[in-house]
Amino acid sequence: MKSKFLITLTAFFALNLSFGQTSCSQYYPMVEGATFEYTSYDKKGGEEGRINYKVTNVTGSGDNISATMVMDIADKKGNTYSSEYNITCDGDVVKVDFKSLMNEQMLSQFGEMEMDITGTDIEWPNSLNVGQSLPDGNLNVKMKMSGAINMNMNVETINRKVEKKESVTTPAGTFDCYVVYSETKTKMMVGNQVSPSRVWLAEGVGMVKQESYNKSGKLMASSLLTQFSK
Repeated sequence: MKSKFLITLTAFFALNLSFGQTSCSQYYPMVEGATFEYTSYDKKGGEEGRINYKVTNVTGSGDNISATMVMDIADKKGNTYSSEYNITCDGDVVKVDFKSLMNEQMLSQFGEMEMDITGTDIEWPNSLNVGQSLPDGNLNVKMKMSGAINMNMNVETINRKVEKKESVTTPAGTFDCYVVYSETKTKMMVGNQVSPSRVWLAEGVGMVKQESYNKSGKLMASSLLTQFSK
């Protein structure tokens, strides 16, 4: 049950950049009915699973828009998990509401569980430039599960910086992207871990590619945009 939760949470942090464009959002999905598929791979390039997103409940206009991201995860063993979370665009900043990920729909898939979540939302400015530093994100989770030990977890997304621009080709097409580097620091009872990563973002599309590395910089996992429709 714990691993099931971690799969969903990891998918949220790794792939919290999806697609679409409005006058408010350049790098986040605010188009009703837009759908996106990411395929994840292990360090050897073997397929690990797929994540499908759909944009729903788009409300507002101009510089104030909100939407719901419906997320369906399928791993290579055929297990499936579902959840949704909210995003808002206010002026020139898009915020991901991580607390909304822990909704009744998701928690019902993990049996009897009590959860307390605190932290700061992940922010993405609508204007990106090479050399730009981005705000950190932080998530604290306290879980109490029936018949299992309690678990406390802290996830920080730090050292976020726009490194460069480059073109990327995936099964969904070829895109001009900004490359954003960050480090995810995870603290749990069993120890601490720092995982560097990069995401490739295309204007009007969002995340096209993502790579995660070990502390030595060796590729450990990746994800690609494999289908896109809006």
